[in-house]
Amino acid sequence: MANSPVTADGSVLFRKMKRALAILLKLPLYVLAVPAVVLIRLVKPWLLVRLGSMVSNRFGHFASNTEVYLCERDAGINVPKQRYVDIFYMAEKPISNQHLATMWKRVLRVWPAWIMAPIRRINLLIPGSAVYEIGNNTQGDRDVHNLLDQFPPHLQFTAEEKARGEAGLRAMGIPSEAVFVCLNVRDSVYLEAHIKGDWGYHNCRDSNIQNYVLAVEELAERGYFVIRMGAKVREAMKSTHPMVIDYAINGMRSEFMDIYLGAKCAFCISTGTGWDSIAEILRRPIVYVNLIPLRYMTTSSARFITITKKHVFREQEKILTLREILSCPDYASNSIDLIENTPEEIRDVVIEMVERLNGTWQPHEDDEALQKRFWEIFPTDAVDAYQGKPLHGEIRARFGAAFLRNNRDWLQ
Repeated sequence: MANSPVTADGSVLFRKMKRALAILLKLPLYVLAVPAVVLIRLVKPWLLVRLGSMVSNRFGHFASNTEVYLCERDAGINVPKQRYVDIFYMAEKPISNQHLATMWKRVLRVWPAWIMAPIRRINLLIPGSAVYEIGNNTQGDRDVHNLLDQFPPHLQFTAEEKARGEAGLRAMGIPSEAVFVCLNVRDSVYLEAHIKGDWGYHNCRDSNIQNYVLAVEELAERGYFVIRMGAKVREAMKSTHPMVIDYAINGMRSEFMDIYLGAKCAFCISTGTGWDSIAEILRRPIVYVNLIPLRYMTTSSARFITITKKHVFREQEKILTLREILSCPDYASNSIDLIENTPEEIRDVVIEMVERLNGTWQPHEDDEALQKRFWEIFPTDAVDAYQGKPLHGEIRARFGAAFLRNNRDWLQ
């Protein structure tokens, strides 16, 4: 039965009272923040104090934005010329991974949000506040300066964590010295459950976990364990191979092991979502499959290989060429269908990564010509649609060789 007007009005009144009470409880913190801001301003000639909030509620940004900030700091990019100190806080809730938060606190000054948020908000009310803001990286989570190839990872495991991680692998049945690959396939369940809001516009990035079984069982036959990642997933992966582990549903998942597995995998297979940023910032190779939008592919390192979904004009039943995909203003519009990579396409690009890593890759005669043609068409100077900042630096990644061989007409 629908709520009565009285019940509805009472609910609205309760929410308003709750918000008012929250404001009253925080008021003393804002009063105390005023002298803190005054002090920050007074000491600027000798020490610049900068403040910033971490993107702690989105796993990918929590990992990548932070690591890119640290690399840019090491490279002297986007840093003040005077002596300075940066102080972060985690205001975005819920925090996407508590263990990642613990690890970031080892390398950054991260203070409690209940202290820092009022100080920063008061500072923002006063003219000239921008100089006291840490601000964004050159382009958020994008490594446009190719810095991850130049600097070592900033996240390090303690001796206790290493022992804990190895014990976790043994508990999953992975022997010491065995190699494993992580599989990260997006569906909409996690984001819908984790953060309130309408995230339906991201659903075009989803793909069917069953289309990966051929590739993972081929890996298993080659001696790799395969671990299917995920905090919340729509369905189990239908493989009975003993070396394929559905960690997302087997009850063994933990926030710590999410980080440890990303650090220790031989490489990662991903659709370009959230968790794979752990593999990226810990300098692991990544095969991106079913990746869209293509102009956002990760190009900053030779560790990355990508293939994308096919795009089809619905009315004409025509597959779009690469050039048409890249020029389409709305790749996910109602007039375009997105066709997932076939199990064979996924297997082929995964095996390309395996063979490149173990030194047995045998290119075809025209592979480099096809690769060159792809990058002649790809918009290496593309900018982000929202901020207008560059998406790519020096191009070091590759597009899947077998995909290009089997779709030559696509390179038009």
